[in-house]
Amino acid sequence: MNISKYLTMEEATKSPTAIANGIDNTPNDEQERNMRNIAVKIFDPVREHVGGPLHASSFFRSYDLNKKIGGSSKTSQHMAGEAIDIDADTFGNGTNLAIFDFIRNNLVFDQLILEYPDAKGKPSWIHVSLKRLPGRNRAEILVKLKDKYIHYAAYTVGMV
Repeated sequence: MNISKYLTMEEATKSPTAIANGIDNTPNDEQERNMRNIAVKIFDPVREHVGGPLHASSFFRSYDLNKKIGGSSKTSQHMAGEAIDIDADTFGNGTNLAIFDFIRNNLVFDQLILEYPDAKGKPSWIHVSLKRLPGRNRAEILVKLKDKYIHYAAYTVGMV
């Protein structure tokens, strides 16, 4: 079952950790509506921009799965179906940095995070969240370094 033009529910909920530990990673109706929203408004436009497949390295996470992997147990938007981690480097269609810049400059989002950039500024993946309710999206841009989050405006290439 597709949740958007380019993303299936299976891709959005698949987790090796959930499979290995027998964790149910099935969203409820509200979570599924949130997932469809971000898939249509973020994932699909990014996919069309790069012109080829993308990897949703982490999308929906049930509470139990999020707890198992050490995610933020109270604030993770993955548990609400409002956040997706995108990795373009997996397929060679664009780069994670180019996707970050595309989202930052062209799409509405709640939170956009450049995750673990290397010394040259290349991120490991991009985290992006989106709320369904108009006016609730913060347009917050962060960088996740090894031991902290900082605002994107305070980031310079070479910080790790």
